[in-house]
Amino acid sequence: MKIAVFSSKSYDEEFLRAAAQGSDIELVFFETRLNGSTAPLARGCRAVCVFVNDHVDEPALSVLHEMGVGLVALRCSGYNNVDLAAAERLGVVVARVPAYSPHAVAELTVALMLSLDRKLHKAYNRVREGNFNLEGLLGAELFRRTVGVIGTGKIGAIVAKILAGFECRLLAYDLVRNSEVEALGARYVALDDLCRESDIITLHCPLTPGTYRIINEDSLSLTKPGVMLINTSRGKLVDTEAVIRGLKSGHIGAVGLDVYEEEEELFFEDLSNQVIQDDVFARMLTFPNVIITGHQGYFTRPALEAIARQTVENIAAFARGETPPGVVETASGRRGTSLAG
Repeated sequence: MKIAVFSSKSYDEEFLRAAAQGSDIELVFFETRLNGSTAPLARGCRAVCVFVNDHVDEPALSVLHEMGVGLVALRCSGYNNVDLAAAERLGVVVARVPAYSPHAVAELTVALMLSLDRKLHKAYNRVREGNFNLEGLLGAELFRRTVGVIGTGKIGAIVAKILAGFECRLLAYDLVRNSEVEALGARYVALDDLCRESDIITLHCPLTPGTYRIINEDSLSLTKPGVMLINTSRGKLVDTEAVIRGLKSGHIGAVGLDVYEEEEELFFEDLSNQVIQDDVFARMLTFPNVIITGHQGYFTRPALEAIARQTVENIAAFARGETPPGVVETASGRRGTSLAG
């Protein structure tokens, strides 16, 4: 079975080839992103494998369907870049990797908190220049701080567990309560109360119409002066311009981001010899109390191995005429079916 892999990097090829070894899956790699214009590259393939910034919209799906592509295999957990209604109408199955290594993202989340608290990004640069002055590096401690965790699925629950080790006071917000999080001593509260009481707010929820810009001018106005904001989930959960205003006024004390709402034109590419055209992102880079990483929360060896393994399992199940284990429910709530044959 021939698969077109879009948005591929060297590490995607390494791990996917290793996972597919010994199978009849033939992988064809393309660095370009999938959209309506690039979809014809998948001609002759039964499935496409895509990532977070590929556009799996109706134009792309229509082209894929006409060429006989029956499966979209996402090598990520989120699927907000897929038009599920169009996929259902065309009979294209969508499968994802619902869980790979939640510890990877959770650990980066806490690493950002610690780095901002202890100003490690500034200290690193100083020492490299031979400057051992401690002025301006006065830090804070996680010990017994109040941390609000928005979204308590697998990643949010692990973040809460790590923070419990620092004896943090944990607040949680989610539509569904997680008993494991409650067992850590976390208290579920309304979103407004979480914003009011938290010293640190960390985001671990999917991007949906209800969570779009869940951190905005109104929610930030409720927060404590000096609040720290961490987002390692989805960029569009945060209104970046509202955050900039909070940073300029001094109300927001620190920000750690591994995602950005307009990251599609920036992340996963080497732009070091170019002028960044995104003025909002460029403004964020000027703040000394902001750390931004390029969507690397998932980027560990165990996580990439798990992603590749689950992706190949989804493809192999589809090829056998079975429902992929990571199938995504369609817009009507029905699970996709295989189109093998």
